[in-house]
Amino acid sequence: MNAVKSRSYITVLLHILVWMLFSFVLLFYMPLTWSIEVPYQLWIKQGCELVFLITIFYVNSGILVPKLLLRNNSLGYLLAIVGFVIVGTVMVRYLDNILNLAVLITEAFHKIGITKLPRHNDKLDIFLIMMILLIIGISTSVTLIQKWQANKQLQEALEKDRIGSELSFLKAQINPHFFFNTLNNIYALTHVDVEKSRNALHKLSRMMRYLLYDTQAGSTPLSKEVSFIVDYIELMKLRLNDTTKVIFEGPLINNDIQIAPMLFLPYIENAFKHGVSSTSSSVISIELSMEENTLEMKVQNSIFNENAEIADNYGGIGLTNTKRRLDLLYPGKHTFSAGKTEDTNEFIVHLTLMLDDTELYSGRR
Repeated sequence: MNAVKSRSYITVLLHILVWMLFSFVLLFYMPLTWSIEVPYQLWIKQGCELVFLITIFYVNSGILVPKLLLRNNSLGYLLAIVGFVIVGTVMVRYLDNILNLAVLITEAFHKIGITKLPRHNDKLDIFLIMMILLIIGISTSVTLIQKWQANKQLQEALEKDRIGSELSFLKAQINPHFFFNTLNNIYALTHVDVEKSRNALHKLSRMMRYLLYDTQAGSTPLSKEVSFIVDYIELMKLRLNDTTKVIFEGPLINNDIQIAPMLFLPYIENAFKHGVSSTSSSVISIELSMEENTLEMKVQNSIFNENAEIADNYGGIGLTNTKRRLDLLYPGKHTFSAGKTEDTNEFIVHLTLMLDDTELYSGRR
């Protein structure tokens, strides 16, 4: 609200300064170039012209441009401009006649010895016409720029709402699938080890609390997201046997930056889905690293299902949706690659986020 008021004050101040400049040109500059005693009637005429120009500016800005030009009524707009020129010309001739300016200025020049004056076109005041066209040009340009800025702000607001809705939908797709898998794991564990199942339920409740209360703002501290990933990995390891080795390397967090919540989980969940075998040895490697303004994630897992080579089902939401989420959250500030290596039977996901200063410093205390 304060920012809006500040912009309004600045706009009003700019208008005042511009009209002060035009006032100086019309009321002072031209008469000062004459070496005569300027009759006061000339000031009256120039003042009327200034009021006329101000009227043109705001009538054009508030009525003609939005009602005619922006509605593709170019002919009506041109006729209105011609009408301004005609009214201005008639007004000047009328003022010259009732104020008797031609005689007064001639007498003023005669007093200083100038008897031969340049011929003046009584029909057209070229200076006034040029001023009218200049004012209309400035008024039209300012109005069109303001309209463009308003449309841009509206589009940005609509795009922001659309992105928020789409991200909410994507997030809603991620969370139920994750809980469905985790609850199945805990259910299976209750038949084997009750104490471990209790610990697993505690971890799950902590993760649910994180999702319900810590991710609603659309961003979350990196430390909490890492803790969430650790809890998820620990829950998934409960159902694994000795043939699967899970390696996790977290980043050294000096400054707790803000990132989008649940950003890495689909790729980690995919690694557990396709990288686990009950008979063959496998390795799941998850690495998060942070260097200056770059956050990097690398997930690597063995492949036992040839269909996983396509890898179009990340965490139950689809590779297309996960890429779309990255495009919405970090447009132009991320790199992403996913695919099977040629020399080894492994699938590697590599994601790099380039964070700006707002994200880097928003998490600092």
